[in-house]
Amino acid sequence: MLHVNATTIRLFLHVLAATIWVGGQIVLAGLVPTVRTFGPDAPRVVARRFNAIAWSAFAVLVVTGIWNILAVDRRDTAYMVTLMVKLLVVAISAIATLVHIVGRSRKALAIGGAVGGLAAVGALFLGLLLHTGT
Repeated sequence: MLHVNATTIRLFLHVLAATIWVGGQIVLAGLVPTVRTFGPDAPRVVARRFNAIAWSAFAVLVVTGIWNILAVDRRDTAYMVTLMVKLLVVAISAIATLVHIVGRSRKALAIGGAVGGLAAVGALFLGLLLHTGT
């Protein structure tokens, strides 16, 4: 069996949290039409519970993301530009998701949810690029 070390744990926690943050948004978006059939308040109740889980995962992403930055020795220009773009996309994901949560209009809910979800997927892609890119 391969050896488990701090790098393995760091990346595992980061990927696990990303699956919850990104994958959870995708799953929840797919479930909303069904959840609506349970009553007018059902989507809000489900979303509140999901938020507790998702934002906890986001916090883990931030902590393990900082750990990733500190643990990686690579500092060439291409890597640093990709890292800065990823951090910008992460910020967009968080801000747009917050707009979705606090938004009162259908437009704010739709735009916040769509931009937040797409930015989360983009951040996931950029994270993989950082880890596997040459």
